[in-house]
Amino acid sequence: MLVAPAEFARQGYHATSTGAIARRVGVSQPYLFRLFPDKRAIFVAAALRSLEDTRLVMEEAARALEGAQARHAVAQACTRLVMEQPDRLAMQLQSCPAVAAAEAAGDHAFGEAIRGGWTRLWETVHMALGADADETSAFLARGVLLNV
Repeated sequence: MLVAPAEFARQGYHATSTGAIARRVGVSQPYLFRLFPDKRAIFVAAALRSLEDTRLVMEEAARALEGAQARHAVAQACTRLVMEQPDRLAMQLQSCPAVAAAEAAGDHAFGEAIRGGWTRLWETVHMALGADADETSAFLARGVLLNV
């Protein structure tokens, strides 16, 4: 299990302590900040890792499949993720309010990388579902709702 995504998934961006992450990893907080410049960088890395891992699961599920078979395989993979790795998907959900708060405060750079991760996930599902934008949007919306 990855520590930072699990901590952010449970507590959200603002309530998560970098000290708690460091303790769970087994390093000092100063050492953690030698690896990452700040809490925001840790959060972005955790969110991107979570999104990329999910994207790869979806991509693998749809590999060499088309149409209804691809939709079914991707849906099954999504359901497995919700059941088996809820922290991964909860981390993704935490990225949305964190980005929204940063954007509202005028910090647009914070969300650029995370939006890129969401875009790559959307594009992977989009292609797996036959490049139908309405179907992709509905599928991902149902997935997020199921996760919530």
